[in-house]
Amino acid sequence: MFKRIKTGFTLLLILFAAASWRAPEPVLTLFMIGDSTMADKADPDRNPEVGWGQVMPEFFTDQVQVRNFAVNGRSTKSFIDEGRWDNVLKDLKPGDYVFIQFGHNDQKVNDPKRYTNPWTGYRRNLERFVKEAREKGGVPVILSSIVRRKFNENGTLEDTHGVYPFVARQVAADLDVPFIDLQLKTEDLVASLGPEKSKELYLWLDPGQDAYMPDGKQDDTHLNIRGARAVAHLATEEVKAMKLPLAAYLK
Repeated sequence: MFKRIKTGFTLLLILFAAASWRAPEPVLTLFMIGDSTMADKADPDRNPEVGWGQVMPEFFTDQVQVRNFAVNGRSTKSFIDEGRWDNVLKDLKPGDYVFIQFGHNDQKVNDPKRYTNPWTGYRRNLERFVKEAREKGGVPVILSSIVRRKFNENGTLEDTHGVYPFVARQVAADLDVPFIDLQLKTEDLVASLGPEKSKELYLWLDPGQDAYMPDGKQDDTHLNIRGARAVAHLATEEVKAMKLPLAAYLK
C-alpha cells in the first residue's frame, strides 16, 4: 500500500514538474534582412526552394531567436521604402544582432524602385542600417551576396555582382562593422564543385522530379535545402572565426 502511495506521489511530482517547466527565454534575437537568397519560403514542408536564413535556427541554441525579415526581390532601397526596416527597428533591442545582405536586386538598373548606384545609394543605405541599428544598441553585421552559379563555356565561374561586394566590404571597414564575405566563401565552394556538381546546391530540377515544381527548374541564383545549409554553415563558421559573442550560442 505504502509503495503504491509513494509511486503515485512520485508520478504527481513528475507531472507537476513537466507542467511547470518552460523553455528558457531567448537571450537575444538575430534579425536577418536581405533578399530571396536569404528569405523564408512559402510552403516550407513542400517547397524545394530554401533561403539560407530559413535554416539558421538549426545552427543556434534556443537562447537565440532568429527572425528572418528577408524578402524575395528586395534591394536596400525597396526594403527601406516599404517600411520593412522600420519594422525591424521597432523590435530591435540592445544586444540583438542584425545580419545585412543585399546586392542582387540593387543591381536592377532598369527598375527605379529597386536600383541603387553602388557608390552612392547602396552605400548610403548600408550606412543607414548600421547607424540606426547601433542607435538601438544592436550589433550590425554586413555580408556580401552569395554567388550566382554562372560558369562560362570553359568551366570558369564568372562574377555577376560587380562592385557591390567591394562597397559592402568598404562600408564595413569604414564603420568598423563585422564583415562576412559570403561572395568569397560561396565562390570558393561553387568553383570547387564545378559546373555539374554545383547544381546540387541550387534549384535545379528535372521535369517531374518534384511535385511542387512539376515542370522542373533551372535556377542558378536560388538554393535548395542542401545549398541553404551549406551557406548557413559558411556564415556561422565566420561568426566563430571572428570570435563574435554570438558564437557562444552556436550548437
